Amino acid sequence: MKTVVLMVVVVLAAAANTNKVAGYKNYTVGDDLGWFDKLEKSTVDYQKWASSKTFSLGDFLIFNTDNNHTVVQTYNSTIYHLCDDSDAVGNDTILYASPDPSASAVHPVSVAVPLTRVGPNYFFSNDYDGEQCENGQRFSINVTQGQGLPPSLRTPTPGAPGPVSQESGDDTVPDTNVPANFDHPKDISDDDDDDDDDNGKKKSNGMITQAWGGFSRILILLGLLYSCW
Repeated sequence: MKTVVLMVVVVLAAAANTNKVAGYKNYTVGDDLGWFDKLEKSTVDYQKWASSKTFSLGDFLIFNTDNNHTVVQTYNSTIYHLCDDSDAVGNDTILYASPDPSASAVHPVSVAVPLTRVGPNYFFSNDYDGEQCENGQRFSINVTQGQGLPPSLRTPTPGAPGPVSQESGDDTVPDTNVPANFDHPKDISDDDDDDDDDNGKKKSNGMITQAWGGFSRILILLGLLYSCW
């Protein structure tokens, strides 16, 4: 009978936690190796790096690189496999960082890229006519729905730095440097908007209520089982 009681407790405890949702995550691409091609760092393997991770809407990819490398995000597999974004149309490709040929010295650049579309997402560097991409500076991921986009990513924030436009012809490095203490996005309940704060509190209170309800059911069932025993 004790074995049966233990099994029931385990099953109900697992059920009580089914509503727990993981928070949004920031992933540093390549970890300590940063975002470079194999000619510069021979051990990089971005596809291997990505294969062990689960990416969801609202997560951010942090690219630590320099002004001699670019960050291109595309949803077009042809552009990705060709390492060439010159034929990009519509909103299928975004250039987040471009090289700075006028710079007298190489300087570090950090770029934060939000994941805002479910499905295949492709990333590569298009510098030197795609040479960096062809030498390993590329990877693809599959983005899942997760808990959906946080409010801060559903509509553009006025004054926030954005990606370099494909049509702008601007070759300067965009102002997307990320501070060392970068920790964005916050959970939905941490949004500055009062309405979103209220919604976050309601969700938090709801999860607490559900958790207590789950434990209450466990205690009731335990009492019934012991009374029968």
